[in-house]
Amino acid sequence: MNLLITGVAGFIGSNFVYYYLSKYSERTIIGIDNLTYAGNLENLSLLSKDQKERFHFIKADITDPDQVSRIFDKYQIDGVINMAAETHVDRSILEPQIFLKTNILGTHILLESAKNSWHSEDCFWAEGKKFLQVSTDEVYGALGPTGYFTETSPLDPHSPYSASKASADLIVKVYHDTYGMPINITRCSNNYGPYQFPEKLIPLLINNALHHKRISVYGDGRQIRDWLYVEDHCKAIDLVFEKGISGEVYNVGGNNEEENITIIRKILCLLQEITGDNSINQELICYVRDRPGHDRRYAIDATKIRKTLGWSPTILFNEGIEKTVFWYLDNQDWIYNMKSGEYTNFYDKK
Repeated sequence: MNLLITGVAGFIGSNFVYYYLSKYSERTIIGIDNLTYAGNLENLSLLSKDQKERFHFIKADITDPDQVSRIFDKYQIDGVINMAAETHVDRSILEPQIFLKTNILGTHILLESAKNSWHSEDCFWAEGKKFLQVSTDEVYGALGPTGYFTETSPLDPHSPYSASKASADLIVKVYHDTYGMPINITRCSNNYGPYQFPEKLIPLLINNALHHKRISVYGDGRQIRDWLYVEDHCKAIDLVFEKGISGEVYNVGGNNEEENITIIRKILCLLQEITGDNSINQELICYVRDRPGHDRRYAIDATKIRKTLGWSPTILFNEGIEKTVFWYLDNQDWIYNMKSGEYTNFYDKK
C-alpha cells in the first residue's frame, strides 16, 4: 500500500508517521508538507533505517493542482490521510485568507486528484481506496455546561479556522454523496504530546514557565477542552482508515475535560516539582482580554467509534501530561530551534 499523508512534518502528522511505519512493516508512506512555519522535518529525524526506506518525503503545496496530480501519477496512491492544515485560531483571526486557501482549496485539490486517479469511466471506484479527512471538534461550535458533541451535532464554527475546517468537511462529504468516493471524516478533541508547535497552549506554557515568562490566560481561563494524547489519536485515525464505514464521520475524544486554568496550574506545579525551581509558580499567570469568538466548552461523545470500531483512549491525562512535560524538558534544543526559526534550515541540510 502506498499511503499519501499530508502535513507529515507537523505535530499530528509526524507522530502518525512514527506510529504507522512501526505498526505496518510492509507499507510505504508518501509524505508531503509545504514546510510552512509549523512544518519541521527535524520532527522525523528519528525514523529507523527501515522506516526511512519506506518513507518518501516531497516538499509540496496541496493548493497546487499540478504538484498534487504528479504525485498521484508517480506513486499510484492507494489512500489519502489529509492532515495538512493551518490550525492556530489566533492566526486565523489575523489572516483568515491563508486558512481558507489551505484548508478548503487544498482539500478540494486533493479530492480531485484522488477522483481522477481512482474513478473509472464506467463510474466504478478502484477497490481498497479511501480518502480520510482529519478534522476537529471546533467545527461544532460551543457547548453549554452540559452535553456532548455527537457526529450528528450541527456545524456551527465560530472562528475562521473552524469555519475553514467545517467547509473542508462538507466538501469531502459531497465527494462521497455526489461521486461515491470512499471517504471518512474524523473530528478530534484537543491533542497534546511531543512535537507540538510552541504557540499552542501546553508547549507554550512549558517554554514560558522554564524561562520565567508570564503565562497569558484568555478571559477567566475557565474555557473547557477535552484533551487527547496524540498517540491515542493516531491509533484512532489508523482504525478509521482501515475499518471505518465509507461515508461515516467518527468523533475521537479523550474523555478528559479540563478548564484551561486547571491545566496551567497543574503543569506549573509539575514543572516546579521536576526542576526544583520555585520561581515556576502561579505568580507567572497573567489574565488578558479574551479572544474574539472564544468558545466556552468543547466535549466529545466518542461512543460511535468505541462501539463500532473498538477504539478508546489508553493514556489518561495525568500520565499523558507527565510524558509530555518530560519530552519538552528533554528536547530543549528542539524548542529553541522552533522558537528561533533555525528549524527552517533543516530541509536544506538534508
